[in-house]
Amino acid sequence: MNIKRSKKMTSVPMNAMSDVAFLLLIFIMLVSLINYRKEIKLDYPEARDAVQRVSEKKNLEIWINKEGGVFLDGKNTDLPMIEDVIGDLYRTAPSTRIHIIADRDTPFKNVNQIISIMQILEYRTASFVVKDE
Repeated sequence: MNIKRSKKMTSVPMNAMSDVAFLLLIFIMLVSLINYRKEIKLDYPEARDAVQRVSEKKNLEIWINKEGGVFLDGKNTDLPMIEDVIGDLYRTAPSTRIHIIADRDTPFKNVNQIISIMQILEYRTASFVVKDE
């Protein structure tokens, strides 16, 4: 019994290779876009109306010039006075927002003095006011 062997050339079809490469490219792009950051979901409080969101009457503005002078309501003051005012404000109206407005050339150490006072008194409602260019 003789078995005949055929000598046909077998080949891998290359038509599907471009489809596989395209799918592999899409997979790599999608995996690279996954955000691996762990975030904590918070339910942020919202203001009931626009008056509660922005109320000039409930703001305390602390101005700091580039020489380090501290002004409260337009009057030159010192750090112990600022500490007393913020402490009284925390006891009487804790929802009052403090706006820290500093000159562009003010050294950070002068701004940090106000921030340190707020940290010691655990006052957490503050804003840094900047000019939109």
